[in-house]
Amino acid sequence: MNELWLSTLEFLGLAWWIEVKTESPSCTYFFGPYGSAREAEAAQAGFIEDLEQEGARNIQAEVKRCRPTQLTIFDEREVKSASVTPVFSGQI
Repeated sequence: MNELWLSTLEFLGLAWWIEVKTESPSCTYFFGPYGSAREAEAAQAGFIEDLEQEGARNIQAEVKRCRPTQLTIFDEREVKSASVTPVFSGQI
């Protein structure tokens, strides 16, 4: 029953989400959906802690009602400027 309720809230745009923005890397993450603001607030600290452990800086979080179309949004300019060699690039 809980999944049906949550799906209905999400469809209507009434579900609660945690929006987390980081400065470095320049990303916006959405965690959810949750049936109440209280549930989302209880989970918020765990996501922030995980991002801190991954080295994210200047983390800002907000619990809000929304309907995100993407769960992770990142600054493509930052990714293009990084010197990363794909694992399966054929280069050794």
